[in-house]
Amino acid sequence: MTSKDTSIGFVIGLFVGAAIGVAIGFLYAPRPGVEARKQIKEKAEEVKDKAIGVVDKLQESAAKVRYRKRWAEQGE
Repeated sequence: MTSKDTSIGFVIGLFVGAAIGVAIGFLYAPRPGVEARKQIKEKAEEVKDKAIGVVDKLQESAAKVRYRKRWAEQGE
């Protein structure tokens, strides 16, 4: 496993852990059920959007690495 794989796993774990923590916090917060569910849905959307942004950046980075590798191989 490379350090990039470890970093990607860490970032994914961080987002999943944060989402679970937020959901549990909202479930135990003293709010009416409808309001709590609405807030959980909003936070889940925020986490999803952030995760999509991270995945997009990782895909861009991977594409750059593949391009550089191909370019380096052609130069050999």
